[in-house]
Amino acid sequence: MANPDLARIVAEHDEEMPSRSLAPRWERALWIAGLLISLLVLKQVFFPFAKGSQYYLIIFLAVTLPLVFLSYGKGHTPPWWDWALAALAFVVGAYPLVGGYDEFLNRQGQLTALDVAAGAVLLVLILEACRRTTGWVLPVVCLAFIAYAYYGGFLPPEWRIAHSGIDFSQIINGFFNDSSGFYGIPLDVAATYIVLFTIYGAVLNASGAGKFFVDVSFAAFRKSRTAPGRTAATAGFLLGTVSGSGTATTVSLGAVTWPMLRKAGYPKENAGGLLAASGIGAILSPPTLGAAAFIIAEYLQVSYLSVLVWAIVPTLLYYLGIALAVEADARRFGARPVDVDAPRFLDVLKLGWYHLLSLGIIIVFLALGIPVYKAVVYATGVAALFALVNHRRDWARLIADALSTGVRSAFPVIAVCAAAGVITSTITKTGLGQTLADWLVGMASSLTSSEAVILMLTAVFSAVAVSVLGLAVPVTASFIISWVVIGPALMALGVEPAETAMFIFYYAVLSEVTPPTALAAVAAAALTGGDVMKTMWQTWKYTLPAFLVPLAFVLTDAGSALLLRGPLLDSVWAFGASALGVAALAVLTGGWLFGPARWPERLLCVPAALFLLYLQPLTIAIGAGFLVVAVAVHLVTRGRVRDAVPQ
Repeated sequence: MANPDLARIVAEHDEEMPSRSLAPRWERALWIAGLLISLLVLKQVFFPFAKGSQYYLIIFLAVTLPLVFLSYGKGHTPPWWDWALAALAFVVGAYPLVGGYDEFLNRQGQLTALDVAAGAVLLVLILEACRRTTGWVLPVVCLAFIAYAYYGGFLPPEWRIAHSGIDFSQIINGFFNDSSGFYGIPLDVAATYIVLFTIYGAVLNASGAGKFFVDVSFAAFRKSRTAPGRTAATAGFLLGTVSGSGTATTVSLGAVTWPMLRKAGYPKENAGGLLAASGIGAILSPPTLGAAAFIIAEYLQVSYLSVLVWAIVPTLLYYLGIALAVEADARRFGARPVDVDAPRFLDVLKLGWYHLLSLGIIIVFLALGIPVYKAVVYATGVAALFALVNHRRDWARLIADALSTGVRSAFPVIAVCAAAGVITSTITKTGLGQTLADWLVGMASSLTSSEAVILMLTAVFSAVAVSVLGLAVPVTASFIISWVVIGPALMALGVEPAETAMFIFYYAVLSEVTPPTALAAVAAAALTGGDVMKTMWQTWKYTLPAFLVPLAFVLTDAGSALLLRGPLLDSVWAFGASALGVAALAVLTGGWLFGPARWPERLLCVPAALFLLYLQPLTIAIGAGFLVVAVAVHLVTRGRVRDAVPQ
């Protein structure tokens, strides 16, 4: 992202706020700090602290939180008050270790006045760090939860959300000296997994992998009218391995593929929609996925490899939808072949095949039972060694830069994960999550007595709720909040935890392409110069299967087959039915079948898709019937239109 214009677009439209462009001496100081923290993180992988993970998390937060105040803010030089905030963040962050870590833990539930004061200051600093990195919304949400915890006892007793109230010292105790607070699972995931993957992505990118992924995508399709769209989708998928942000991937992808799409005749809005959909698809896809995927593994106490396996079929369906939309678009508006000045595919592959090796190493090592945090370090080491191929002279500096950059790029996620402890702690101590879950199910139950319809309505309400929440807060926070509120509602209706988690994960990520904000689409429109709202709807067209397929996870027991949980044969027929459903959606949104699709056959594809994605034998047969009728109507009307054309 060396181009300042591209960096500006990402900064304006990403869910994370832009960091400071620091003066050289301050940049050098933070570079050293980032490098030292990366060494701390790597040390923890192989030589963990004897006093346990919470001890490490306290140290990790104490050394990263101060750097947020120096890295994020106005101007090129941190003012004196940012230095004061950084110093204060270090003092209160390290406070639990002063005077004895064990003694601090023993005071759980009975904090001293000084403990409460330190915890309160740390709370304020975490919320301010979160504001600087992601905006106002999440801190305001956290403050609302704190107010609810304190004033809940003053609510009318007949209100379902009323509780006995929690005094301020106990609120701070829950945040500061409890495993569900600041040092809970979200921060543990950020300090143990996410930061290692951001380091891996930075090293992989420094080795030249980003350029290779784009080159190999160009070389794979070369010259045909559908090649530009296919290239954009493939390059987006590959670039996602070195970028954890859908918006950043969209802009990086657009910088190299938009000129080709423009030459092919893609309208600005169609091109922007394709770029945004491809960028978001990158963080929905193995082997890296988004940050929330690591939290899924921790919440469900499963291996990260399991989460990767669960994502395989949904990823195939997602890119099938994009591929069909690309084929339809290329024909509908007459895309032109584009001559691409690229070497042959095999030549590109021979020169850079080793960039794919580190990705394979992660999968192989996970399959061998090696913990994910070690597997990614080994993969990072391999990527660093291969960087020697292209960077012999400045290799050491290049890797040091990548280590520092990787840590610093994780600062926004660290702030969000620490702030998420406020929400999870409050929900845990007040029982609000279960109350809201009961209300959600009750709302569906008030409309019908059918268990199947109740589940369907609850799933739809949940999908809307997660998508709307994701418009206001980052993906990681959206997943965490939704898991503790919406997760219990779905699981109470018999949905398995794995299906529930993946359902929430997909909608949390898809909020980046959900109108009316659709951050990735807005960034794509800024790059192509297209109309923002039209670009959003084009993005929605490309991603529609991703919005409907997660419903198939939870509506029937067969939904687990889409996550490869169960017999292989079940997964095969579930994939086949879902693929037909995605094809029906592509006809609906793309307006193309064997030729231009008219509205009668497009409307017939609506029930076809819905029935096919409700994975039961009878509904699949009904959906397939609708699809057959749609094809028949299309062929008949297409023939009549041809006959009516004068020869």
